[in-house]
Amino acid sequence: MRSFTPNGLARAAVRFKPASFAGTFVALMMSALIVAACGILLETGARASVPAERYAKAPVVAAADQSARLVTGSIDGPSETAYPLPDTARVDAGLAAKAARSPGAEAAVPDFTFPVRQGDGALTGHGWGSHAFTGTALSAGAAPRAGEVVLDAAAARTAKADVGDTVPLETAAGRADFRVSGLAKAGTGDTAAAGAAVGGKATAWFADAEAPALAGHPGKADAIAVLAADGADTNALAAAVEKSLAGSGAQVHTGDGRGEVEDQGLAYAKETLTGLGGSFGGIATLVAVFTAAGTVALSVGQRIREFALLRAVGATPRQIRRAVAAEALLVAPLAGLVGCLPGIALASWWFGQLKDRRAIPEAVDLHLSWIPLLVAVGTGVLTALGAGWMAGRRPAKIKPGQALTEASVERLRPGIVRTVLGLGALGGGAVLAGVAASAAGDDAANASLGVVMLFMLAVALLGPLVARLCAALFGLLLRGGGATASLAAANSRTNARRLASAITPIALAMAFASTLVFMHTSESQVAAEQLREGITADHVVTDPAGLPAGAADRAARAPGVDAAVSLLDTQVLVPVDSGGEASLQGSATQGISGSGAQLAKVQDLDVRSGSLDRVGPGRIAIDKTLATSAKVKVGDKLPLYLPDGTEARPEVVAVYGRGLGLAAVTMDRASLAGHVTSGFDSTLLVRGGDAKPLAALGKVTDASGYAVEQNVDRELGAWANYTMAAVLGGFAAIAAVNTLVMTVLDRRRELATLRLVGSTRRQVLRMLRWEGLLVSVAGVALGTTMAMITLTPMMRGLTGESPHVPPLLYATFAATAVSLGLLAVTLPARAALRDREA
Repeated sequence: MRSFTPNGLARAAVRFKPASFAGTFVALMMSALIVAACGILLETGARASVPAERYAKAPVVAAADQSARLVTGSIDGPSETAYPLPDTARVDAGLAAKAARSPGAEAAVPDFTFPVRQGDGALTGHGWGSHAFTGTALSAGAAPRAGEVVLDAAAARTAKADVGDTVPLETAAGRADFRVSGLAKAGTGDTAAAGAAVGGKATAWFADAEAPALAGHPGKADAIAVLAADGADTNALAAAVEKSLAGSGAQVHTGDGRGEVEDQGLAYAKETLTGLGGSFGGIATLVAVFTAAGTVALSVGQRIREFALLRAVGATPRQIRRAVAAEALLVAPLAGLVGCLPGIALASWWFGQLKDRRAIPEAVDLHLSWIPLLVAVGTGVLTALGAGWMAGRRPAKIKPGQALTEASVERLRPGIVRTVLGLGALGGGAVLAGVAASAAGDDAANASLGVVMLFMLAVALLGPLVARLCAALFGLLLRGGGATASLAAANSRTNARRLASAITPIALAMAFASTLVFMHTSESQVAAEQLREGITADHVVTDPAGLPAGAADRAARAPGVDAAVSLLDTQVLVPVDSGGEASLQGSATQGISGSGAQLAKVQDLDVRSGSLDRVGPGRIAIDKTLATSAKVKVGDKLPLYLPDGTEARPEVVAVYGRGLGLAAVTMDRASLAGHVTSGFDSTLLVRGGDAKPLAALGKVTDASGYAVEQNVDRELGAWANYTMAAVLGGFAAIAAVNTLVMTVLDRRRELATLRLVGSTRRQVLRMLRWEGLLVSVAGVALGTTMAMITLTPMMRGLTGESPHVPPLLYATFAATAVSLGLLAVTLPARAALRDREA
């Protein structure tokens, strides 16, 4: 019985049922593509590093911890999580003297980097001592002393200054005149991207004793660069420096660790990549595996007749199970390997797009190893084996006579276990939807994500029942479509399993694409409305380099001006509780130059409780959504981390409603200025007066023009949501087309029978189009329902409003799904009928 050996059965099945296995191959290939792409991004995030540029000639660098750390309790005990700081944490500049005394150290230099304004332009300021490790050298004049500055060629040319001349410069300490003591050619350390990122490409160097005050951080340094003596070992020097600085809180770095100190963007890049590869990748992998498993099960289910015949002629249950496993091993590894290639291309494209949008430092490279590729292939093999085993259990274990009977007529009821699990998922989704509806803030958002996953699981498990219900409902509508429409409805009711396998991926594509895209449109709609209504100023002044020092005072003295308030924009980290899990949330923060009463004249924050009049040192106002997440109210102390990681506990004196469009935290400027790298205000709001006198301060627009500019910036941030929707929705759409093609090609015998009993080719195609329309519309309706059940509590929790669904965008999604469904049915049907007629 050589023909009944498992491998022989598997090879024969592949040879005589190529369409079925081609569909399985495509599904497993797409699954490997998704898993490989997300795995590569996740591994890149975990291993990302940047080489030292500014500190390339300083083998050891001491710097403050650039993360805020939150300790939370769990079943396994306390755990600590690090969150990147919004700005640079600094160390005591006096630590340089201690580090210089370490064995093996030749010198230790405190490093300072800060923005400087020169007229309408921007410079990057440093302490002159950094020339010892950056390679900068004087080309004329002498090193700067107090009140002096050294300029590079670009800065000198812009200022039209030479050695001995005086130039007016603005720093965090204010506007002052500096004598040009020398000119210098910037070294590689000063021309590096990280070194020049704070201000402009032109550079100015100040005396080290004066630089901390000019930077706005007296007594503080960005880092301590330690130079090694001749013959000193780097590791030994690092250990000595660490011992010398013990207890100071400074961390010692060597190698690529120095690059992370000079490039703060690396921490956020890691967070972005691990978020894409981990959080989104986890959901995408579940969807990919789930969809691939359904396709494998469909492929096995289409061969129930063959398995029944094999059982009738003597094949044992074990031989059937082994044949199914062997088929999986024939198809899955090759599909996985083929899928890895476009997976690598997708990861490379995605990574490149993130770089282009400056979400990832230019020096970070995509990390490609065998690990994510092996995981992708292994996931496909395990999915195929598991799905094949589940689908082949019943035809393998039932009696041969019963197998032939079930091969002729589809079972009306799904299995008990499947039904119980499906009802459990449906009930869990309903309960979680109720929880999300009664929650607010991040609790509502997190609960809503669970809702869509549970409903997705319920639709897949209860697919035949859902399909039969959809066929019954839409069948009523098809009665008016003539004989072909009635036949399509009857076919759908009779073959509910086949219908379910086609409806499920369409519903998934619609649900995920709608959730991701309309989540953004809803947030953007509310944010734009809040921004439009919240800016009540007549004039808004901005400058990419930051506004001049004292801009608000200068504007207030202009004729007719009733109020002028400048804003220092940054972020703070706030501990929030989401679903019982504590975390630090980055919250947009504005530091105001005037009083709360003055702010109310130029900005309407929609105060719900408390009063802005009390905002000042140690007192802040926050958005209502943040107040809910942080579980605080007016009068409570809110623990938070300022941009440089300094801990504070200000009192909440007001809660307002427009934090999504404006800022989630409002505090006095003086409380923020010493904790940010750039002390220059970013926005000036002016009530009354004329725009012309304000033009000297920066670009002047009205409130509507400013709102448009801010909305453009927000649209740029939406790219990630649209990309994730395209990846996930595109995968599900391909899976839907693949499934529909498989089901049509498997019905060639049925279509030929219809032709033999007198149906014309046109009638058969019309019937199939009705079936395709039923499948597509049912999938769109289910997907839309899941998306709206997810979005409604999520948006009410995050924005307090209902989801905003642009009609044209939704119509595009629905039309695309219906068109793909009709094409996936019509094209293979034409080919099948043509082959029969030939």
